[in-house]
Order: sequence, then structure tokens, then C-alpha cells
Amino acid sequence: MLLTGELLIGGKSHMGTAGSFEAIEAATGGKLKGSFGGATLDDLDEATKLAWAAFPIYRETGLEQRAAFLEKIAELIANTSDELIVRTMAETGLSRLRLEGERMRTVNQLKMFAEEVRSGRFLDRRDDKGDPTRVPLPKPDLKFRNIGIGPVAVFGASNFPFAFSVAGGDTAAALAAGCPVVVKAHSAHPGTSEVIGRCIQQAVRECGLPVGVFAMLHTTTREVAQALVADARIRAVGFTGSRSGGLAFMEIAAKRKQPIPVYAEMSSINPVLVLPEALRSDWEAIASAFVGALTMGAGQFCTNPGLILAIEGKGLDAFIEKACEVISTQAPQTMLTPDIAKAYRKGVSALSGNSKAKKIAEGQKSNEFQCQAVLFETRASDFMADHAMQDEMFGSASLVVRCKDKSELIAVLEHLEGQLTIAVHMRDGDNALAKELLPLLEVTAGRLLVNGFGTGVEVSPAMVHGGPFPSTSDGRSTSVGTAAIYRFLRPVCYQNFASDVLPALLK
Repeated sequence: MLLTGELLIGGKSHMGTAGSFEAIEAATGGKLKGSFGGATLDDLDEATKLAWAAFPIYRETGLEQRAAFLEKIAELIANTSDELIVRTMAETGLSRLRLEGERMRTVNQLKMFAEEVRSGRFLDRRDDKGDPTRVPLPKPDLKFRNIGIGPVAVFGASNFPFAFSVAGGDTAAALAAGCPVVVKAHSAHPGTSEVIGRCIQQAVRECGLPVGVFAMLHTTTREVAQALVADARIRAVGFTGSRSGGLAFMEIAAKRKQPIPVYAEMSSINPVLVLPEALRSDWEAIASAFVGALTMGAGQFCTNPGLILAIEGKGLDAFIEKACEVISTQAPQTMLTPDIAKAYRKGVSALSGNSKAKKIAEGQKSNEFQCQAVLFETRASDFMADHAMQDEMFGSASLVVRCKDKSELIAVLEHLEGQLTIAVHMRDGDNALAKELLPLLEVTAGRLLVNGFGTGVEVSPAMVHGGPFPSTSDGRSTSVGTAAIYRFLRPVCYQNFASDVLPALLK
């Protein structure tokens, strides 16, 4: 596997000249083999010009050709060598098993969108026949369809080097919608990004599509990333990352002469409600499963269970005791980057210094590149009085909130920010309470689940991976599932058009 460190623009590749950087080995902080060149503003201009030129051609490609393109990308990614997995393990610290599964998730996601494209459902074609004899005014002939919104900027995520990066859900949805894509590769896994980017570039070539359908840039400064969002030819942004990063892009997009949507997944602590009957009967099993979800992948999931809500009682005491016991046995895990590990320790330190929060358990000692699992507890009244307790700690840290009664539990739920997921652990005796809480849960999160945890997002047409702000910038959208395509579409109505003038996809 040859890594050149080059930018991928216009069906070609060349070394960026705006500085250079090396990938960092997650487990040691050492430099990995290979140097990557940063894009200049001229490189960005070329990529977006080509994307804009490709847009009118690509968005009118036949559905079969577009579906075949997505399947070709999936095929090429599926056929990448084991060297890619080894490189990604070094760049991210993630396990082989996790990465092999994620690579196939990415492949299947592309195939799912290919099926959606073939179906034509996303076009939402409507034909409202005209009636020239209608009085007092003739009725016009109206036709309706969705078209691609325009070239899309996609920013790769650190925690999913395949599924939310160069060929991840944002890219797959945008390409399915008929939108060219310009990807800003994540600097934490540039080697992985190059290999996947070349797969897409090869698919563009083999499918006979315009070269501007795809480009991938490395950057060494914020200037190029910000300029990508500000570029007049970019018409939407897909982003997964920090709240500060998402808000910065939203501000840039809003201040453009033509504002554009930024679909940013930013911050979620994913509350877990353990209702009274579940606590009484299954506290031990729920506590063990909770720790498993908390420590999965060093807690570096946007759906990590960062908050436990429950009503005071013997069941809650037993649950906490068991969770503390299991957490104390947890070995440390390598985090995605040294910077993420540093930010995690800073977040844990901040909560440890809060007099209203008590650290009640921690895992085995870690080094500077690893995550040590931590569990805190606090009272509901203190939680509601201090908004900082809602801050996401990106790692295996969680906070138990003790509620005096049902009323206080409801008050905490009403106090929460928007979330990606809320999990409810319940048994038959909890049904009435769960039904009472459901309307509140629905307006707080995008995915509600029973007797499980938000970690593990099924790639399925019915999946919602989104939620009210700040979990996402637009709670009406999802970044997983076939509904993700609608982020990159807009409706057009055609009135009184002759059939031979109408676009082929509308006939």
C-alpha cells in the first residue's frame, strides 16, 4: 500500500504545498511513515470549480448509473487490503475487529443508498394534471421533484475513520442525491483517508463521471477549512465533531451572501433512564451492561451513555455499587489521538473539581494516551443548578443523577439539552411511567430505545441519527439511514412544461 500524501482533485493527485504534517500513532504519540501536504486556497478553488462544473451533469445522471457508481465505490473499499486495516489501527488506536466491522458497515451503507437511488423514492415525483377548462381560471399542469442541492463539503470525523469520514454517511448521501463532494480529510487518519479517497476517485473514472464529482483535501490550517464552508459554490456542509467546530462553521455559513445549511453532529451525553421496577429486579445485569457500553471503544462514541437518571432507593444503591465494582476492573484503552486523550482528562478533572459531583469509581490507571473509565454521582437539584454538568466528556466517563421522586426526574428531563439518544430500562411494572414520560423524551432526542444503550447504530432505512440542538444543528435531519439523503435535496416545481423539455428524471 503506497501512500503519497497527495491531494485528490480533478481525477488527479498532487502534493499540497501549504505546509506538511505526519500522521501520529495513537498508542505512542510517535510519527507514522509518510508526509501529507496541505491544500492551498488555489487548490480549494480548483476543487470547488470542478465540483460546480460537474453538478449539472452529475445530478441528471440516470438512476441506474448513479446506483452503479455507489456500488463500485463499495466494491473497491471492500477489496482494500489488510494493510489498510493495519494502518488505520496505528492511526486511531482502534482494534482490528472494530475496524473490519466498520469497513463493512461503510460498504453496506453505500449499497443501501444505491438501492434507494434505484427506487427513485427520494425524487418524490408528483404529477398534478392541468385542466384548461376549469373556471374561473384554468388549472396549470404542475410537476414536482427533488434535485440535488449542489456541491457538498464533508468534514471527516475522528472516531469513525471509515463510516463517518471520506466515504462515510455524509458522502454517500450527498452522492446519492446527485451532489458532487469535496472532502476535508481528518488529520488524525490521513493515510486511511487517502486510500479510501483513491477508491472513490477510481470509481468516478470507471463509471465515466465528471472528474469534479469528488475531491479530497488535506489541510494544515483552519483557513482552508473555513474557506471551504465560505466558498460560493458549496451549497451544504456535513460535519461530525466538536460543538465549537460545528458552531464555527454554522456562523460562517450564516454570514455568506447566500447562507447554506450546515448539518453538524456536535454534542450529546445520551441519558439512560433506569425506571423503578427495572432497578428492583435487574439492577445487576443493567449495571454490568452499562459499564460495557460506557467503555466500548474507550467511550469515543457520539452515543456514549454519559448520564444515568434514576429515582432514589435500594435498587439505585445496588446498581451504583455494582457499576463501581465493574468499572474498577476496566483496563485503560488507547484513545484516538493524544489531543483527544488530553481533552478527556481535562473534562474529568473539571468534574472532579466540582464540589457538587462526587467521583465514585475509576478504572485501572492509564498513561497519557489512554482513557481511564470514571463514574461520578450527583443530586438532581445540583445537576439542574450547574449547566456545566451537561458538558460532554468524550470518553468512558458518566454521571449518575439521583432523583428524589418522579417529579424531580421529570424536572431533570425538562432541563436537558437536545440529545441523539435516550435509553429507557424498564419492566412491565414501569409501563405507565414510561408512557407518561414518552412525550417529553420525543422532544428531547432523535432515537428512543428500550432496554439497551445508544452505542451501536444500525445502518437501516428506519434509523435516525440526529436530534435537537446541540446534538445536531438541525434536529429535522438524520446522518444515518436513507432519510439522510434529504439533507442534500431541494424541491423544484415545473409548471406547464412540454414533455420534450422536461428533465429525463421527471418523465
